[in-house]
Amino acid sequence: MGAQTELFMGPRGGIMAMDSAYDVCNDNRDHDVVINASYCGVLPARFIAAQRPRGAIGVDCAVGPAGASVAGLWYLEALNIPAAAADVSTVRLGDGVDLYAQGKISFANRPAMDCGVVPGMRVQDAARAMLDGTPRSPLASDVTNRTVMQTHADGRQVICTDSIAFGLPEDVRNVLVTAGHTGRSAVPYLLRVRPHGFICSDGGKGREDAGVAGLFMVEREGLAGATVDARIARMGDGLSSYNDGIISAANALAKAVGIEVGMTAAEAAARLLQRL
Repeated sequence: MGAQTELFMGPRGGIMAMDSAYDVCNDNRDHDVVINASYCGVLPARFIAAQRPRGAIGVDCAVGPAGASVAGLWYLEALNIPAAAADVSTVRLGDGVDLYAQGKISFANRPAMDCGVVPGMRVQDAARAMLDGTPRSPLASDVTNRTVMQTHADGRQVICTDSIAFGLPEDVRNVLVTAGHTGRSAVPYLLRVRPHGFICSDGGKGREDAGVAGLFMVEREGLAGATVDARIARMGDGLSSYNDGIISAANALAKAVGIEVGMTAAEAAARLLQRL
């Protein structure tokens, strides 16, 4: 118990393998990337965070209900510590050296992605990226994940961003695909930006369908919009709204261009983009 295996040592620190997150220690603080063959839940993340290594890589353990086996990635993200998880099918659980040698990344948090870590990368390459990279320290309002998904011949675009609050003045020409609920609190943001079209989350709809009430409140202002099912697309992740989303509700202006419940968000966004 407690053993660590040095896999690489450089001027910025080392890559250290261990069989459990409980084996991360104060010697790793500020300079080592710790390859630990534990799951990436909040419990092991607390032990890792206490030592504040340069980065951490664990195992996704099949993710589990409510994403419990990778939830620690976001715990560490809040502390700006790069962290990632490897696909459990690629590794032997409880074997940190094997995790380094054979593992492939399935999930990464924002600081890890800042360092160049992406899903599908080999763990050994991800570890070097964390060791060599430095994550940003952005303000919460700076992490918008704004991404262009489609572009019309006239220059209008379908743009993903994580919240309608991140809409920009130029989005009056664009279709926004975002990931907050579409209750009445979303209405001031929609009216401020007045996008050409929008798709948000239904937030699970809630009592009296309050999570989609904003669709109909802005309809009278000429805004065409729809929502995706929060049980399918991740809230707070605009790219998930676009890539995973299934339409769960639409206002009359959106229905007029052929948007229907059950349609993919990508198809619905394309139809909104074509709207005159």
